[in-house]
Amino acid sequence: FQLSALFDSMTVAENLDFPLREHTSLGRPERRRKVAAALERVDLHDVEGKYPAALSGGQQKRAALARAIILEPELMLYDEPTTGLDPVRADGINRLIRRLQVDLGVSGVVVTHDLVSAAAVADRVIMLDEGRVIAEGTLADLHHHENPRVRRFLAGESAPDHAAAAAEGSPDA
Repeated sequence: FQLSALFDSMTVAENLDFPLREHTSLGRPERRRKVAAALERVDLHDVEGKYPAALSGGQQKRAALARAIILEPELMLYDEPTTGLDPVRADGINRLIRRLQVDLGVSGVVVTHDLVSAAAVADRVIMLDEGRVIAEGTLADLHHHENPRVRRFLAGESAPDHAAAAAEGSPDA
């Protein structure tokens, strides 16, 4: 969702119809109904005939989300879903992700550095460092984690100095 991954040469409706044409045997009327329903689920109205460039950043993200849910997946992967959005739009995307998890019964994996977003959508958090899991649990659990790097990240603090980073075993030291 970072770049929305919408086809710029297709309208919003064509973007949503594409996976239905490629992966189902549904007829055109049923596909149109599914496109309309997916757009309704993400609160997008009157955009079917528009091209992605004519949409705001938040609308592009919601259109991409509508395309992702149109095949009714069991699992959704969100890559930095709030990147580039102002706080109000980001909150809207977070609420939408949470609502879709509940309404559709879909599990979500959200890759983000945005702690506000993580707090809004996550039941559990896994923190990675250099490709390895360094912490796992609820966000509240992680605030009391034994690893000072985890606590500092959550507090938005850098390492006090190079020596402290070395003492923690940081590969950056």
